[in-house]
Amino acid sequence: MPKSLVVVESPAKAKTIEKYLGKEFVVAASMGHVRDLPAKSLSIDVAHDFAPEYEIIAGREKVVSALKKAAKSADAIYLAADPDREGEAICWHLLQELGAAKKPVHRVTFNEITKRAVREAFNHPSTIDQRLVDAQQARRILDRLVGYQISPILWDKVKRGLSAGRVQSVALRLIVDREREIKAFIKTEYWSVDVALEGRTPPSFTAGLYRIDGARVNLPDQEQTHQVVEDLRRQEFRITDVTKKEKRRNPVPPFTTSKLQQEAVRKLRFTARRAMQIAQQLYEGIEIGEEGAVGLITYMRTDSVRVSQDAQAEAARYIADRFGQTFVPDRPPAYRSGRGAQEAHEAIRPTSVYRDPASLRQFLTKDQLALYILIWSRFVASQMLPALYDVTTVTIQGGRFTLRASGRHQRFAGFMQVYIEGRDEVSETKPAEAKDETAEETAVEEEAELALPSLEVGEPLRLLDVASAQHFTQPPPRYTEATLVKELEECGIGRPSTYAAILSVIQNRDYVVKTQGKFRPTELGGIVVDLLVESFPRVMDYEFTARMETTLDEIEEGQKNWLEEMRRFYEPFSQWVKEAAVGMRNIKAMEEKTEETCERCGSRMVIRWGRFGRFLACSNYPECKGTRELTAELKGEHATDEDVSASAETEPTPCENCGRPMVMKRGRFGPFLGCSGYPECKTIRKLSPTEAVSARPAPQPTNEVCEKCGSPMVLREGRYGRFLSCSTYPACKHLKPIPIGVKCPQCGSPLSERRTKRGRVFYGCTAYPKCAFAIWDRPIQEPCPQCGAAFLVEKRLKGGGTSIRCATEGCAYARETDAAVKAKA
Repeated sequence: MPKSLVVVESPAKAKTIEKYLGKEFVVAASMGHVRDLPAKSLSIDVAHDFAPEYEIIAGREKVVSALKKAAKSADAIYLAADPDREGEAICWHLLQELGAAKKPVHRVTFNEITKRAVREAFNHPSTIDQRLVDAQQARRILDRLVGYQISPILWDKVKRGLSAGRVQSVALRLIVDREREIKAFIKTEYWSVDVALEGRTPPSFTAGLYRIDGARVNLPDQEQTHQVVEDLRRQEFRITDVTKKEKRRNPVPPFTTSKLQQEAVRKLRFTARRAMQIAQQLYEGIEIGEEGAVGLITYMRTDSVRVSQDAQAEAARYIADRFGQTFVPDRPPAYRSGRGAQEAHEAIRPTSVYRDPASLRQFLTKDQLALYILIWSRFVASQMLPALYDVTTVTIQGGRFTLRASGRHQRFAGFMQVYIEGRDEVSETKPAEAKDETAEETAVEEEAELALPSLEVGEPLRLLDVASAQHFTQPPPRYTEATLVKELEECGIGRPSTYAAILSVIQNRDYVVKTQGKFRPTELGGIVVDLLVESFPRVMDYEFTARMETTLDEIEEGQKNWLEEMRRFYEPFSQWVKEAAVGMRNIKAMEEKTEETCERCGSRMVIRWGRFGRFLACSNYPECKGTRELTAELKGEHATDEDVSASAETEPTPCENCGRPMVMKRGRFGPFLGCSGYPECKTIRKLSPTEAVSARPAPQPTNEVCEKCGSPMVLREGRYGRFLSCSTYPACKHLKPIPIGVKCPQCGSPLSERRTKRGRVFYGCTAYPKCAFAIWDRPIQEPCPQCGAAFLVEKRLKGGGTSIRCATEGCAYARETDAAVKAKA
């Protein structure tokens, strides 16, 4: 009997959907896109309406062949890729390949992979939305035109292997502009004064100096501050006003894609790409015991904060059962999505709020559980009542001085019972002013209680102490992945589904480096931005790029024709390309004179551009081939406070062969010291134990608590890999290995990753030496379907890739991973 063919993107999604559809359907995976523009050429026929020349992606030939064979014997074809532009494009390409089968073709979409949602989608199939296809095709062609026509110019003018992108280059410009803003920032000194006071009833409290002679406080130096402090010590203080108000802190909406990426970076220390990979796994389906594979969250690429009425009703019931009816609002909360958001999609939420993290702990990996907790908690909190605070503001007069003190007390926890949003580092580019009438408005943003005694108007106060503090304004902080995604979203550059790829590309091209989680442009990144801004000012313009994104949205909505917009863009762009090919500065040919002298022949050194950036070269080349690295002064660099605090306060080690400073470098096997005179001097040496410690990454916070002292545990990296230790070390020296989520088959204790003295990874019982169980291959929390063993293992293959096998002696169960299947395909 003929069956209907259902095509989805991945085997994981196919496995989850198949159990919901019944025996009359066969579900197959396309492994993502099956056709694309070939990489070897532009593949866009500009002269004939920008006609793209698609071909089967290398490695997908067998997949397409298998799908065609299945389509011939099917009675109908259902295309069930993700509900967005890329998903629609995948379906359109599949239609072009499978259309020869001349079978009815249907498009089905669902926001979550649950039994109800999948069956509902198949009961109401539709057709491919050509507007979404046009928008995706327009984006793909635009990116190809920009990248393939600008990149060769950079190869010619700077070095081969560089790339430019319509969006990635603008994101790089944000980082470069921020770095230059930091370098140009001039600090401003200012002082603050706090006064410790005591009323009739304890406790004592501190008030900040707010006004002098009715004017805002402005203390620019120590001399003026000292005079003010002395004057304050001679004053008598009395309360002139006590204001009490109720303030509320509202919950934040459920996650959109960008907000999920930002929060995963802040709280979990994930990269944006890692967060999206794990979210994809949670969306496509996880095996949860007897239920089998279930999609745990809704579709994770969305810019909408809309929530279905069913999900809100379920959340209200859960909150009432778990926390009490007092936490449930009278009517479901309504949140406003950003401009241009696709309201057809929902926000990212759990498919069922009753699948709380505790019930799923045994089925999820550590990273999956951490991200699910974030999504689940944010959604539940978004459906709860605001937190309520009692905020008290006290105004105090002492002669010509006005002081202010604020206190706050949380009266009702509300949504904060479940979730509090993370925060980014903020800049302080102007001197802080004394708190004004709106101080209490921001007081509730702090989670900590701030107690004030019972105070009344007219009450005299006793002076306990006056303290002053020096401050300096700080430059804006460097971008983290979270703040860069936030900036891209606010500027309208790129779309949620592209942010993770943008961040990966600019790092892979060596345009930026990430130090302590913050982006810093390389010299190469700076020169590329300068050249592109000079030759392609419109392409590199923030507003122009944002308008292009809006245009793509309008194409998707049917408001604009994609072909007309392509013509409107390409006509001026092609002229810019011609002008840049001739007029762009040739960095390769440029020489910059210096006062440095060649150590070999005594000639002047010049600055040239090479494969690894700028360097000093002898002006007598090729007769003399003397070279050396640029000094910080010649690079035009100066260290910020952040740089100084991040670096070790030690003198550089001299090279034993040439006397030049040794510098920290990273190679295939980790950090090492290399001579700064490379390539003339190629001396290298291993790090000493002290140097190795300084080269290790900073401890990362975790949700674990120390079993000995109750302090938070942090993630550290040592000689034999990563481990958990108490954050109060050396006061508390408690440490423990990181569990991998699988229990020891011999004693039931958690297994953890470890390293031998030679650095080889193995997995052993955390109860060692009481239990000596150990295994080379990584265990995964999945019982063997053949012999019933508690877990399977991930085996690395000699030819590359991995397979899943049973470690029990005599059991032959084995299967290929999804990655291995993709590699073969």
